[in-house]
Parts: sequence; C-alpha cells; structure tokens
Amino acid sequence: MILSMTGYAAVSADSPRGRLSLELRSVNARFLDIQFRIAEELRALEPLLRELILARVTRGKLDCRLYFADASVAQKLQRLDVEAVSRLKALADEAGRAFPQASPLRLADVLRWPGVIGEAEADDQTMRAAVAGLGERALEELIGARGREGAKLATSIQERVATMRMRVEKIAPLVPQSVAAYQAKLAERLREAMGSGQEERIRAETAVFAAKVDVEEELTRLSAHFSEVERTLQKGGTAGKRLDFLAQELNREANTLASKAASQAISDCALELKLLVEQIREQAQNIE
Repeated sequence: MILSMTGYAAVSADSPRGRLSLELRSVNARFLDIQFRIAEELRALEPLLRELILARVTRGKLDCRLYFADASVAQKLQRLDVEAVSRLKALADEAGRAFPQASPLRLADVLRWPGVIGEAEADDQTMRAAVAGLGERALEELIGARGREGAKLATSIQERVATMRMRVEKIAPLVPQSVAAYQAKLAERLREAMGSGQEERIRAETAVFAAKVDVEEELTRLSAHFSEVERTLQKGGTAGKRLDFLAQELNREANTLASKAASQAISDCALELKLLVEQIREQAQNIE
C-alpha cells in the first residue's frame, strides 16, 4: 500500500485522572520529524508514544499532542488518610476530656478537616496502558487517512505514466523517418557548402550527425523507467524516495530527448514528458 505523508487523527478515552485526548497531525518532510506537545503531568509518557510512532511511521513531520480533554473537570482519585483520621480522633478525645459539654465531631467535620482527604496518585501502569491504547488507536486512524490519500496519489502517478507511455509509443515509429529526413537535410546543406565533389565526406558527416540525433536508446530507457515506476507503486511500502529518484531519471531522459529531437513531433513529445514528470515528482514528494 502506498502511504501519503499527510494525515490527521484524533481520539479520546477515559483514564483514572480524566478524559485523555490524543491528536496526530502529519505533513510531508524529507525525514521523520516528531514534535510532542504533552501536558506536564503526562510528560513521562513521551517515550512510550515515541516508540509507538517509530514502529509505524518512517517519514513526515508529525505533531503529537496529548492532553486532558477538560482539565477543569478532570476526575481526581481521592483517598482517606488513615493516619490523619487517627490523629484527629486522638485530638478529639483529648478535647472531649477537657470540654465534656462540647458536641462531638460530626462526619462532615471530619471530612472537611485539612489533610484527611488526599489525592491518590494514579496507578502508573493503568495510565501507561490507557495512553498506549490511545496511541494505537490514533496511529491506526492516521495510517488509514494516509493510506486513502496515498491511493489517490498512486492513481494519479499511474495515469501520468500511462499517458507518457502512450506518447512514447506514438513517436517511436517516427524516429527512423525523422532521422532520415534530418540526414537528407544536412546532406543538402553540406553539398551547398562543400560542393558535389565531396560525396564520401558528406556521407560520413551526415552519418555521424544522424547517430547523434537518434533517440532510440532514450525511448528504451524511458519505457524501462515507466515499468519501474509501475512496479514500485504495485509493491507499495515506503516508496517515496524511490519514486522521487525515478522522476529524476525520467526528467533526465526527457531533457536528452528534447536536445536530440530531429523533428517537431519529437520535440513536442519531450516537452510534454517533462511536464508530466514534474507532476509525478510533486506527487512523489508527498509519499512516505
């Protein structure tokens, strides 16, 4: 499967401290560049998220944001501090002996006493498991989005390769005729410049120049590159760099074809190929 480097995912889940949210945004880049924006109380979980991302993503600039969906209402685990309650009870008993007529402490008074109710620290393993599950879900969603866009990019490249192949196949039969016409035209000019007595030299010179404008090799290499692009797209995986390299080679052959064009038809074909190659390169630069 061909993957684009552009994608977005957002998932949420309940945790011991409240509702967690994780966002992943990715755009194209030469290499993998991961940026984290994580709530301070969750900072220790950054290595876990980095490990999950590295296992699934190889290229692109990826922003990862982990936070509590609503920190103001995040549920906090609370516990009764048994030692504080024991100390309060001892103080209450001592005060009761000193003031026997005083009313005893009510439960509400005990619960409001400073230090009696404390925040229990969330279980690290539970929190880690919650973030790991969230990360897996987000990555599945991100890769799904990248895959859908990657399929469109692959189709676009395939269409352009098909167009290029058709154009090359159309001009291939014209090459011998174009070379012969160019050779005849060059021979006529040489006769005018050198006179009719230099036929042997004229034939030698025109043969040399005809060989220089013969583009059979370029057309063969173009066809080979077309097949390699199609094979790479079919194979899938991390194909972006390979496709970018093939686009460079296609552009090189198109430039050579343009410089050696012996007819207007070949020249027009070369210019069209260069345009299509540039479009392929732009698409390839978005592929992982």
